[in-house]
Amino acid sequence: MAQALGAGTNPSQTLSLNFKLISHHTLDGFGGVGEGMGLQKTKDGRRIMWLGHEGPPKNFTAVDVTDPKKPKVILQTELPHHKMRSNSLEVCGDMLYVAHQIRGIAAGGTPAGVDIWDISTPENPKKVSHFDASGPHSLGVHCVWCVDNEYMHISSGAADFTPRVPDKDYQFYRIINVKNPSKPVEEGRWWFPGQSVTDKEPPMKRHPKFDSGYRPHNTQWYPQRPDRAYLGYLDGGIVILDISDKSKPKLVSNYNYSPPMNGFTHTAMPLFSKNVMIVTDECTYDDGQDWPKLTWVVNMADETNLVPISTFPLPPAEVFTKRGGRFGSHNLYENYPLDVAWRSDDLILATFFNGGLRVYDMANPFQPQEVAYFVPGAPALSPKGSVQINDVYVDENRLVYTVDRFTGGMYILEMNV
Repeated sequence: MAQALGAGTNPSQTLSLNFKLISHHTLDGFGGVGEGMGLQKTKDGRRIMWLGHEGPPKNFTAVDVTDPKKPKVILQTELPHHKMRSNSLEVCGDMLYVAHQIRGIAAGGTPAGVDIWDISTPENPKKVSHFDASGPHSLGVHCVWCVDNEYMHISSGAADFTPRVPDKDYQFYRIINVKNPSKPVEEGRWWFPGQSVTDKEPPMKRHPKFDSGYRPHNTQWYPQRPDRAYLGYLDGGIVILDISDKSKPKLVSNYNYSPPMNGFTHTAMPLFSKNVMIVTDECTYDDGQDWPKLTWVVNMADETNLVPISTFPLPPAEVFTKRGGRFGSHNLYENYPLDVAWRSDDLILATFFNGGLRVYDMANPFQPQEVAYFVPGAPALSPKGSVQINDVYVDENRLVYTVDRFTGGMYILEMNV
């Protein structure tokens, strides 16, 4: 069972199997963390976890986790105004990439794009540049992926992009060259056929009840297959792109299952050794209103013919949809190809909001088995009356870091599987 949680948390509510809580930090009262987690190993040997916040007033927080039993905040930065968020960030070496998006659907606001920082001295980060993604129909950048300090892969709007449905389809896939971080430039772009007012293709089909839009969420690239990008495209489903020519990405395949399913494909992560993808559909409504939101195993042996073969088992929805807030699929630990990151095609870590953090054994992709979980009690002052576990990171030593969406901050765990 878990050790005692931070002040204000009810430990009697905690559910735990094969996890040991090492420490819990509420981030000095600003515990709402988005989908931005990145670990840095400094030149003097310290380990710094960088966290992007779900919303204002904070931009990002740096936590020294060199001693995981005693994490300490060494830096918190402020957003320039309350109508923006820094939901996503990436750390690669001594570089930090922070996505900025205007909150709500008030397109045209600034700053909107990606800030690039030199964090070689973590207590004194220096902004290197800002990649501007603002525009009359743009909310900026929702997610950023950069694991080589050469290219950012982003879900982004742009000043010269006009979507057919402005309040739904305002972001698309962009590749940004950051080899010179002081002058990031766009290398290529792709959007779903029919998404732009300039397209000849017909309008896309829409879910009659849960129309979340056609735009990418996670935009992932791996050195194991450098000519491919893997996108979760919300109501557009799974998208695989050929980016061998980064200036002209081409569609390899698209598997779209909404409708009849409820859409919002979030992440499409390949497991190359198994020829499968793990695909999540984000739950975006409280109390199970958009249930089911599942995590799928999809066969990609023929990447032009994607076939779902199983889903991750979950605790009973009739129980968890009554716990408060969201319950359903969301994020994955994404097998970052970095020196300070763990990688496995056999154990998959996934977050499920009030369903906590869960681990699945992929020995048989047709029948994944749950082997561990950690569901903290409701954090103090949680507006939903429950934990909302949002994201997860695993370092090269298999130490697990997971975060709450609202007030809970960061939990550091030992995984015993």
